[in-house]
Amino acid sequence: MNKLKILNDPIYGFITIPNSLIFDLIQHKYFQRLRRISQMGMSYLVYPGAHHTRFHHAIGCVHLMQKAVNVLRFKGVIISEDEEQALYIAILLHDIGHGPFSHAMEHSIVNGVSHEEISLLFMEQLNMEFNSNLTLAINIFKGEYPRKFLCQLVSGQLDMDRSDYLKRDSFYTGVAEGNINSERLITMLHVVNDDLVVEEKGVYSVEKFLIARRFMYWQVYLHKTGLVAEQLLIRVLKRAKELTDLGLRLPSSQALHFFLENDISHNHFNEAALKIFASLDDYDIISAMKEWQRQEDFVLRNLCDMIINRNLLKIKIKTKPIKLKSINKQLEAFMKAHNVSETEAKYFVFKGEISNQAYEPRNKKINILYKSGKIGNIDAVSDQLNLTSLSKTVTKYYLCYPKGNDS
Repeated sequence: MNKLKILNDPIYGFITIPNSLIFDLIQHKYFQRLRRISQMGMSYLVYPGAHHTRFHHAIGCVHLMQKAVNVLRFKGVIISEDEEQALYIAILLHDIGHGPFSHAMEHSIVNGVSHEEISLLFMEQLNMEFNSNLTLAINIFKGEYPRKFLCQLVSGQLDMDRSDYLKRDSFYTGVAEGNINSERLITMLHVVNDDLVVEEKGVYSVEKFLIARRFMYWQVYLHKTGLVAEQLLIRVLKRAKELTDLGLRLPSSQALHFFLENDISHNHFNEAALKIFASLDDYDIISAMKEWQRQEDFVLRNLCDMIINRNLLKIKIKTKPIKLKSINKQLEAFMKAHNVSETEAKYFVFKGEISNQAYEPRNKKINILYKSGKIGNIDAVSDQLNLTSLSKTVTKYYLCYPKGNDS
């Protein structure tokens, strides 16, 4: 069987699978599941074209990693064949732990287990199946490998993950502000003292990258309609779990029922739970919500109806925290209109906050390599914009409530 396949990608054109191990990992059922996990959660309710999946994204990341390896080797950076393979594996599998609609599971029916932790569990399981060939990739993924730049290519300010998702999400949403020149940026990468740096002539590409990231967060990832939809989905799953705990058997797939019936925290996420999680995807949730629209429970029925038929809550975003008076006013109006308890009403009236930081210098600075060989921080080099504003965490506050409550 020819395992050196070529895939046609709408962003980059033809993508080659670098070797047979990567092909076998892509063919594995754990990875194939990513075809059924949307990359952008509920954002398709705002941007109709945003139906691309985690599968698309992971393949794109491997393509960019191949380019990064070639660029760095061309510049004299030594990367062994084992390290190269480990980079491809780590970036291919970096998102394998995402649940249905990407982030909703982490905040509802899986108790405090992040997708990064689940990704690591999947990688360790695959490592057993693939005769320990993933050990080096796991070390890089965990950030424990001594050659720091290899870890930075997988998870850093200018990693291949961000380089792909900004360009890909921009393409599928049609939001041109997020369209970065990822290949130009990769061409400007270099390594000094095992640290990833950007050549001086790449400063403007970095600026464009950071600004694009800021735009995409406010305009797409934190778009108020997408935000409401995701919050409703989280509440659908929480309510379903509550009802299941009370003894109600809701119609759902076996995999979804397992997570509704059991309290799965990190300590309980064993091999058996991982296998069940691997059979869970967007279709389980959509199918369940279509059925749950007909349930007697007022909360579950109406929440599901809102998502399925895109009749969402209203949302107001403020620069200051929401006052308790505003929340209570909306709660009382809803309780009176529908004759429900305060506990039930809180599923439809709630507050929250969102924050955006395009550049996180405290964690991982972006360093610039001058022509003289000197290394400097991008803050000192950039003359086109004040990076302090991009480094600042901007927090906004929101209140969600039913549309009829305005009067």
